[in-house]
Amino acid sequence: MNKKVIIVGGVAGGATTAARLRRLDENAEIILFERGKYISYANCGLPYHVGDVIPSREDLLLQTPESLKSRFNIDVRIQQEVTFIDRANKTVSVKNLATSQESVESYDTLVLATGSSPIIPNIPGIRSKYIFSLWTVDDADHIRQYIRQNKISDAIIIGGGFIGIEMTENLRRLGITVSLVEMLNQVMAPFDFEMAQLIHKTLEENGVSLYLGNGVTSFTETDESILVNLSDGKQLATRLVILSIGVKPNSELARSAGLALNARGGIVVDKILRTSDPDIFAVGDVIEVEDFISKGKTMIPLAGPANKQGRIAAGNIAGENDQYPGTQGSAIVKIFDVCAANTGANEKTLLKNGLIKGKDYEKLIILQNSHAGYYPGASPMAIKLLFSTDGNKIFGAQIIGKEGVDKRIDTIGTAIRLGGTIWDLKSLEFAYAPPFSSAKDPVNMAGFVAENILKSRVFFAEWDVVERHDPEKTILLDVREDAERRTYALSGALNIPLGQIRSRLSEIDKEKEIIIFCAMGVRAYNAARILMANGFQNVKVYPGGMRFFRATHYK
Repeated sequence: MNKKVIIVGGVAGGATTAARLRRLDENAEIILFERGKYISYANCGLPYHVGDVIPSREDLLLQTPESLKSRFNIDVRIQQEVTFIDRANKTVSVKNLATSQESVESYDTLVLATGSSPIIPNIPGIRSKYIFSLWTVDDADHIRQYIRQNKISDAIIIGGGFIGIEMTENLRRLGITVSLVEMLNQVMAPFDFEMAQLIHKTLEENGVSLYLGNGVTSFTETDESILVNLSDGKQLATRLVILSIGVKPNSELARSAGLALNARGGIVVDKILRTSDPDIFAVGDVIEVEDFISKGKTMIPLAGPANKQGRIAAGNIAGENDQYPGTQGSAIVKIFDVCAANTGANEKTLLKNGLIKGKDYEKLIILQNSHAGYYPGASPMAIKLLFSTDGNKIFGAQIIGKEGVDKRIDTIGTAIRLGGTIWDLKSLEFAYAPPFSSAKDPVNMAGFVAENILKSRVFFAEWDVVERHDPEKTILLDVREDAERRTYALSGALNIPLGQIRSRLSEIDKEKEIIIFCAMGVRAYNAARILMANGFQNVKVYPGGMRFFRATHYK
């Protein structure tokens, strides 16, 4: 007797499960229920459709019910919502949303790929005609139509995560003035604060008004607009608000069926993606996953992991024994002409988990050019790397820059996935030509600098040391040339160009802490080595040099 598999949810994880299962089992009966009108669409492309970067909505529709039927012999039923799971009898109740007709379908194996939905908090006035969320193709259609019909000239984005940032860029592309409101003190929570400052700078340079550390207390409709009331008392008026404050798992079906859930409502699954019921699997945004770095439980709603989970679940249904190894949260976002990417854990997470800098982990921040500096068009990228104090584990990385960010974060992410070390980063061999990289690739440089830290050849100051230092105890030493300092001079700094350090050692007080600055960090390191070789005991390099300082202190 052929196996009958029902899949609930037809976007990333569900569609992948169905197609993979068919390739492994030609004879299985596969039915896919999707409550929406579309399956397997590129929801990550929706902000770019709103901004007309992807003009045609058809380009977002990767598969249709007809294509899945013709290519894979999968019975796809759209606008049909599974409303109840009878685990004892192994049936599901289904409501046809177009006709209101109800039916019951039996299964041998059930897969829940119900995804997630935007969080809509219980804030007074939030159910307004002026307030939108972006999650589906219909949402994108609605926003596009509303903007054009009402000739929208300004908008407010609530939330500075991936969708909020992407919508900000795309609305600005349409010529719309944008204010971004974020309850936290930074956008893009996966990044540490100092790295997020580079994102803030990019947003403001592109005309975005930021309201950080500011929550929304209520919305008030007027005759022709809506007032967004902030926690600091400010009122912002607009005719378009887009909510992007996070997502929640669509686990109501699992909850009513008595499946095990975590505190956030995520479906608990084992290594093979099976729920607490051995005949029910779950994949995608709706499930709890293992954090690849900490090995703790978490929820990371990303399309890439969802597709991998669908592939694994299908294999296991077909009789394989494939395990999901966990999610490390690799992600990237375009912010005008800048890219921001991360993989693994940030420093906030390490500290939250009880790790101590200097005992359990070390870190570095460096600025490196995207390709050889002598080849036209090179631009700096900021790299933050977190690693164990023995160098044998890489915890995570964050990179922000204009060019080459994706390949560097993917390299480090791959190294993490394969158990790579700091020593591996310094020895990796990269393809090199001046238009693409440097003979010492930025990833290699991260490995070199990490080695120097671990061998106590260099010590780095914290990024905010200037505003915290005591002039009576600390010297800020600027080793740039005079012409560079005329462009920007650090107040209160002692200026001695690198080439003069050896002859002017007497001007530097050995009893004080010395924080050394240059443009990007290389000369400061060389100066630190000179001072340390001459008996200076408390010498630190400012990470990323003056460029990083100015980017993180742009206000």
